[in-house]
Amino acid sequence: MSSRFPSPARIARGAAVAVGSAAALGLTTFLYANQVELRAFRLKRVTLPVLEPGTLARAGRGDSGNPLRILHVSDFHMLPKHKRKQRWVAALDALNPDLVINTGDNLSSDKAVPNVLAALGPLLNRPGAFVFGTNDYFAPRPVNPLKYLSGKKRKPSRVELPWRGMRAAFIERGWQDATHARLEFVAGGVKIAMAGVDDPHHELDDYSLIAGAPNPDADLAIGLSHSPEPHVLDAFAEDGYNLVMSGHTHGGQVCLPFDRAIVTNCGIDRSRASGLSRWTEKTWLHVSNGLGTSPYAPVRLFCRPSATLIEVTERV
Repeated sequence: MSSRFPSPARIARGAAVAVGSAAALGLTTFLYANQVELRAFRLKRVTLPVLEPGTLARAGRGDSGNPLRILHVSDFHMLPKHKRKQRWVAALDALNPDLVINTGDNLSSDKAVPNVLAALGPLLNRPGAFVFGTNDYFAPRPVNPLKYLSGKKRKPSRVELPWRGMRAAFIERGWQDATHARLEFVAGGVKIAMAGVDDPHHELDDYSLIAGAPNPDADLAIGLSHSPEPHVLDAFAEDGYNLVMSGHTHGGQVCLPFDRAIVTNCGIDRSRASGLSRWTEKTWLHVSNGLGTSPYAPVRLFCRPSATLIEVTERV
């Protein structure tokens, strides 16, 4: 009489097949996330209707069909070997942006400053502004990749990176440091008021240094913060800024299909992990999902690295 239950040998063979299949799937997913998606750079385009009617004509840009073009880049996490990324970023100059915004985490190596400058190359000849993130100041360190998915804050290393030289190079080429500064300038004929804070994810921010409403004569008021932490976003909104621009989240980095973030690695909700959203009725938030990752977690899944061209138009 035969047993109704599989034999131990058959159970063992089935378990081995299941483990092998899971291992093969895991390896395939890692190779895709590391070798394909990590290098599949894309340009996003969004439209932001915040300017007063008539602004573009007064700026000499014709009617509302000729928007102000802002290129937002962030989170390069650059290594010298990232040649493809450097070429791709440099080619963004062909978009002819009126303003370039860099929201930090440019470096992953003390030798990568020349590579960041090579990537930004021609873009440094255009009006630009920046704030830094913690990974501009301190080198990355090995971490358990699963800790990223836990949403817990990771402590930076204390190995200092050559951020001062990079900052000096940016400024020498004409970009402005918005860190704890209030700036006013013209880009593409549009009057810009801008202010920024140092990285709030690691409590480097001091909003009191820039507090107060932007110049009411400005056509567009922009706040910059590497990490989109709610207390900073609320402060910019209360002061009347039209747009706050951030990076840091990597869009979730390892996502569910259709860029659905599992974690944000900061205080905002997952629906705002990348892209354009309203923070308040009058203040918009744009979060770049960035162009790199930590060298110790070199994967992206359902979250291709990107830069964004924001086309600022007039309100209807």
